[in-house]
Amino acid sequence: MATAFAREGMKVMLADIETGPLDKAVDALRAGGADVHGVVCDVADPLSVDRAAEASFRAFGKVHVVCNNAGVAAGGGIEQISIESWRWVIDVNLMGVVYGIKSFLPHIRGHGEGGHIVNTASMAGMNGGLGFSPYGASKFAVVSMSEGLAWQLAPDGIGVSVVCPSYVRTRIGQSGRNRPDRYGPTRPLEPGSAASAMVAEIARQLDAGLDPAAVADRVLAAIRDDQFYIFTHPGMRSEVEQRFSAILAAMDAVSA
Repeated sequence: MATAFAREGMKVMLADIETGPLDKAVDALRAGGADVHGVVCDVADPLSVDRAAEASFRAFGKVHVVCNNAGVAAGGGIEQISIESWRWVIDVNLMGVVYGIKSFLPHIRGHGEGGHIVNTASMAGMNGGLGFSPYGASKFAVVSMSEGLAWQLAPDGIGVSVVCPSYVRTRIGQSGRNRPDRYGPTRPLEPGSAASAMVAEIARQLDAGLDPAAVADRVLAAIRDDQFYIFTHPGMRSEVEQRFSAILAAMDAVSA
């Protein structure tokens, strides 16, 4: 997304919990002539997000587009319910979005020039295909929160989009590398368990996933056209239809 935005002439502030990759990304974009800055940020820490927001305001004066995109994943399933993993995933995937909105929304409202907030959810927020998992729970919550935010901000001229991709070639499968000590160590999955098999299949799907640049193009178009839902994988339509059909059938059963 940063590459797509910079290509369109936007000024960009990158935030990342990892200093090395952050510096590398900033240098690469600057080499192409982009006006880009970077700030280290742990989105699970509201004070860290506040500091990132202040760094953005100092660098550019005004911010118009905010992308709450950080995400992590942790397995376990019903065989091994780790409360620490649930807290970590919810803190990053859900509360990270909340903190981003809290830190930037008053500023966008204050300058009165409108803007756009992009929250990254997932197709896991549209169907229960990942089973009992903190990841799916967090993404359903981001979809719901974004829907409510959109109608509340429409009168202010501030758009909202929620990104719901399927598998994209990112490093989310290795997100445990950034797991803070406060959440404890990642517990190894039991070999041969259903959770272990699911994690292996997810890793395979990620390797063959969509190019992130394709998602970025969809996000850019959605901001321009003020589109709320951003879907990237038309093949997932059938899974959404199955869920919605079951919901409608249950509603019909009540009124029958």
